[in-house]
Parts: sequence; C-alpha cells; structure tokens
Amino acid sequence: MKNEKYHKMSRFGVIGKFLHWGPLTALGIIKCVTIVTLYMNSMWWPTNFSLGGKINQSLFLLLSSLATFNYIMATITGPGFLPKRWKPQKPEDVEHLQYCTECEGYKAPRSHHCRKCDRCVLKMDHHCPWINGCVGWSNHAYFTAFLAFAVLGSIQAATILILSFYQGLHRNYYLYHGYPPSATVQFSVTSLILCIFSLGLAVGVIIAVGMLLYFQIRAILYNRTGIEDWILQKAVYLRANKDEDFIYPYDLGKWNNIQEVISWSCAPIGDGITWKVRDGCDQYTLTREQLAQKAVKRSITRKYRIMRRATGSWLPLFSQGFRVCCSPPWSDEKRLKLEPGDTVLVTRWRKHWLFGEKCMADISNGTDENKKKHWKKSEIRGWLPRRCAVEIIENDEYASDNEKEKDL
Repeated sequence: MKNEKYHKMSRFGVIGKFLHWGPLTALGIIKCVTIVTLYMNSMWWPTNFSLGGKINQSLFLLLSSLATFNYIMATITGPGFLPKRWKPQKPEDVEHLQYCTECEGYKAPRSHHCRKCDRCVLKMDHHCPWINGCVGWSNHAYFTAFLAFAVLGSIQAATILILSFYQGLHRNYYLYHGYPPSATVQFSVTSLILCIFSLGLAVGVIIAVGMLLYFQIRAILYNRTGIEDWILQKAVYLRANKDEDFIYPYDLGKWNNIQEVISWSCAPIGDGITWKVRDGCDQYTLTREQLAQKAVKRSITRKYRIMRRATGSWLPLFSQGFRVCCSPPWSDEKRLKLEPGDTVLVTRWRKHWLFGEKCMADISNGTDENKKKHWKKSEIRGWLPRRCAVEIIENDEYASDNEKEKDL
C-alpha cells in the first residue's frame, strides 16, 4: 500500500525523501535548465567581455542556488506532524475537535490527516508530489521561497535562451554587419536541441510554478490554506439563506498574515497548534464549523448496494465502458475495489461516479480485534462507478432525487 511504501522509504532518512519521481524530476529540471543556460550564456554574453556579463551570470547563479536550497529545505524539513495520540490540555476541549482513528488522537486546530503521509499534518495546505510530502506549518516559507526563486530564475533563463537561440540562428547577419563580439553563439546539433528543450522547460516552470506561486501568495495574504478555503466556501454556502455570517478566525490583516509565515530565516513561527485569532473568535471556531459540516454531510449520506464488481481501476474502459472511462472525477482520491453484495455509504455524486465509504459491519461491531486494526489502516473510502451500485431505500424520509445529487 501507499502508506507502507512511504514508511519504508522514510527508513533511509534524508536520502529516502529524494528517492521518488517527484524530487528526482524537479531537481533534474533545475539542473538541466541551469547547466544549459550557463553554457549558452557563456557564448551569448561572456563574462570576460563586460561587467554586465559578470553581473548577469552571477544573478542567474544566485537565483538557481536559492531555488535549489529552498527546495531541498522544503523537502527535508517537512510540514510538521502532530504527535500521535495528541489531545488538548483541557479534557473538555475534545468536544470541539475531530478524532483521527489513524493517529489515535484528536486533530489540533488547522491540522488534517494526509492519507499519503499517514500522519496528521500541522496547518496542512496540500500534499505535493514534487517534494514527496506535504506543504504545512513547518515548510510553508521554504516552499514559497522556492517557488518565487524558481519563477524568477526561469524568467532569466528563458530570456537568455531566447536571445542565444535568435543570435545563433542569425550569426552570419551579425558578423556581416560588423558585430563580432556579439556573434559568439555557435550551435551544434546537440546544443541546438538542448537549447530548445531547456527553453521549453523554463517556460513550463514559469507557467505551472507561477500559478502555484500565485495560490501560495494568496494563501499567505489571507492566512488561509487550500483546505481552509474549501471549508470557508462550504460555510458561506450553508449560510446563504440565513442572516448570519461566518467569521474566518485566522485572517488578522494582510501584514500580520505575512508575519505568520514569512521570516528571513524561513523558520516556522509558533508551535503549529496554537494560533492568533480575530476578536470574537477562539481556537476552536473553525473546528466547530468543521464538525457542523460533517454533521450535514452525514445527514445526506445514502446507502448503496454493489451489484456489479468494481475493479478499482482509474480508467475502467473494459469493465465499465467508454462513457464512464472518459468522465472520471478530477481527484487523486482512491478508486474502490468492491464485490457484489458490498455496501457503501455515499456522500458525493457525479454523473457516472459515486464517492463513499465501504461498510464493514463485522469490524464495526468490534468482534475481531485483528480485523479492526487492519480495517483502521486500510483505505476504504474512494470513488466507484455509479453503474456498479443501486441505492438502498430504507424508509420514506429520504430526500428527493435532486437533493441526492447535491454534492457538498
């Protein structure tokens, strides 16, 4: 399983964090763009020609080094994990918190369980495969700094590569018009291919990483993670027809929000458990809202019986057909493997897919401790093709068909 794989890899220590396609690919892109850009720059604007050439190359090396440093620090520092079996100091505060069966403890404010890391993460934003871990309280500043320096370095790299490419193609023109110092770019087949390839990588980084940087800057300015964004949207939706407004507790004003994350050392600020909140809010304002939203989610839960085998495939072309295969849910959540007769509690609906949790009646009764322990560590929630299941109507109190299709 994924979690077992993650823990096996973590036994190798720091090196193990990089033995994954994400870090290997990211570092490969950084080094490829850096080396090719330095090579092309040595011909386009040689450092022995002018002071400007030295400054240009020094700036690029600085940006590349800072991007690499912050990337490595974001990866090895990690997001910060909530201790297992954690509970608040005051016993009465547990009523405001969710319980994590995986970590056998309560989830601190702003903490969420990552099924890939198999731990509750402090101020979890998202799980990033490029750093082979989560972005959270401990490495948020390093991660944002990496994104910023990567974009700036890629902009400079793309500029150097474009100008080098242009000059290399028009070298004869430059020489003919008497500009020998500027006509120093000479392409071989290999260098031409590498120049075009690295330019494509640099432009890709500017677009993709630039978008991610935008979302991280927005998250810092509003002191709101991606998960908390979703919680706030649901809170506003649930109050759409009411006269009350939900006050997000952690928005302290843009400058104070920046100081909650950014520092010269990029070291995490605070303890990751206790947070400053706005007037009129307390430490559990958001967690109480989460519990209320969970209650609403349970109220719309529907029970389905599996009638056809679900293979757990992400693209079930042969087992479920073309339409199901071409309409997958845009999510990296697990696809369930189910057999006829299984029961699933469904909480989300799509046209061709359902999201729910597999019922395990014998385990929930606690008759077999070994099975219960195995069930707790298993991934039993995920998506399944809609045509595999049929709803079980137990009474007349179920909502209308339109309400069933509503997805929180």
